[in-house]
Parts: sequence; C-alpha cells; structure tokens
Amino acid sequence: MTKILEQLESGQLLSNFTLEYLHQKGFLALYRYAQKEISFTDYLKAAEPEKTKRFSAAEIKAIIEETEQNAKREALQATAKREQERAAAKKRAFDNDPKNIARAKQFELREKYDLSDFIEKANFPIVMDILRRVDNGIRLSEEDIVWLTTKGGEYYTIELREEYHRTEAEFYAGEFQKSKDPWSAVNASSHYRKCGRAKSADSMLITVDVTKLKNPKLKSAICTTHGGVKRDLRKFEDALGLGEQAHLLTPKDFRPCTLLGAVNIEIGHYDLGQAWYKKAVERGASEKTVDDDLRSIFMRAEKSKQEDLRDHLLKIDPVRYSWVRKKLGKNQSRNNH
Repeated sequence: MTKILEQLESGQLLSNFTLEYLHQKGFLALYRYAQKEISFTDYLKAAEPEKTKRFSAAEIKAIIEETEQNAKREALQATAKREQERAAAKKRAFDNDPKNIARAKQFELREKYDLSDFIEKANFPIVMDILRRVDNGIRLSEEDIVWLTTKGGEYYTIELREEYHRTEAEFYAGEFQKSKDPWSAVNASSHYRKCGRAKSADSMLITVDVTKLKNPKLKSAICTTHGGVKRDLRKFEDALGLGEQAHLLTPKDFRPCTLLGAVNIEIGHYDLGQAWYKKAVERGASEKTVDDDLRSIFMRAEKSKQEDLRDHLLKIDPVRYSWVRKKLGKNQSRNNH
C-alpha cells in the first residue's frame, strides 16, 4: 500500500488492474482517494475503520482455519482409534479361536525344546506327541527312546533329552522313597547326572548305607554312581575313593574302571587314567565309550589343560586321537603339525 500512496502523491495514475484489486480487497478508502473522490485527510479517516475490519477478518479466518485443522485432527484420531479397536477385536477373535490357540501352544512347545525349525510332515505327529507327554511329566516308553535315538535322532535335542532324564530321575527317586530299593537310587542317580542335577543325586545317595548292603554288585553300583556324582561336583578325591571301593567289590566290572580313568585324566594323571581305561576295555567297555569320555573331558577342560591332554593323546596314538588336532584351528601348535 505504501508504494501505491507514493505513486498517487507523485501524481501518477493507477492502472485499471490496481484499481480493481483495491476495490475487490476492500481498500475502498484508498480506491476513492485514487479516483480523487475524497481528499487525503478524508482518506486517512475512512481507512482506519477499514484497517480494523480487515484485521478482525484475518483473526476470524485464522480462528476458522485452526478450528478446521483441529476438527480434521480429531477426525483422524477418531479414525485411528476405530482402526485400533477393530484390530484389537480381530486379535481377540484370533487369539480366542481354538485352532489359533492350539497353534500358539504348539509353537511355544517347539521353541521350548529347540524344535521351532522344520519338522518333516511324516514325523510331525510323533514329535509333537512326545513333546506334549514330556512337558506334562509323562514318562516316555522304550519305543519312544529307541525312535529318538535312531530315526528321530535329529529331534532328540539337548532340551528334550534333559527333560526326559529329569522325568525319569524323579520317577526313580519317587520309587526309592517308597520302597527304599537301592537299585531305584542307582537309576535315579544316573538320570539326575544326565540332566545336570548331581546335587539332587548326592542328597539321595548319602541316605543309602552301603555297609548294610549284602549284594556286592549292588554295593559296587551305588559306589560307582556316587563316584560319578562326586566327579560332576568336582570332588575328585571322593570320586576316586568311591571308584576304588567299587572296583574292589566287582573287580571284573568295567564301570568302576571307566570312572577311575575319567577322574584321573581330569586331574592330570594321564598315564594312570589311561591304565584304568585299558582295564575298562579289557573288562568289556568299548573303545568308542572310552574315546567319547576323553572327548567330553577334553571339550570341558580349560585351554591350558586341553594343550596338555592333546599332547598326551597324540603321543599315545596320533591316528586314533587325530580329532584333537581339529580343535586347534588357526592356533595349532608347532608340535602338532
């Protein structure tokens, strides 16, 4: 507007386009002044109320625009809320569908036993039946275990194995509590060890008074399994004492020899350990059982002890114990090249 006033004061005429713009936009006082219908003084008087009116209109427009924006925002929020409610309703319906509930439980069960990956269609019913029974604390049959250790071996996961042994351990421990039959304690101890509950086995076995038992085979079995428990608990002196006691009771049984071989190897008495393992093989233990034992000891040992055991085994038989070389990787020592 300042430029228009300067133009008028200098005596210049406004174009028809500018005059039309002033008229349309409500600058009527300026329009009349440009048309020389009123004086500059009268223009100033007439322009003031027009200015006030224009500002009021702008404020009203701003209020209207803000109101419209708020209304749009509220409408969007209401729409989003309805969508969320519909989604929640669908989810509730989905979650309450018996089929979906069954699928969800099935998936949770598979995840629990590390079987969330693909299961062959033909084996699916068998695997799920086994998982449900194990998870409910129901003992598996001998046929189940045969299947899991042969055709279904890929489904016999660590988690499933441990839960199976836990169920068996609790069953035999319950039988022992009822009948006080030491053989039930032997069986329970074996399963407790396989599910990592050596302390439970120890607490049970210390209640058995070996001195009152008459059967040498039973006494030896108690001592052997208790020695294995002590080995698991890293109480090696106790394990050795129980193993030696078992060997005296049944000198022709390989199991005490296997125990004494394992404990001696673990405490670094390699030659003595190998001597006991040799006796175990002579009494019926398979070389595979001995090698599996050694492999397990090697894998659990600290790095420095692994190096010592590796050197010992390779000196005895570099072909039979060649698997220790594979554990070296990039850090393979010069002595073993």
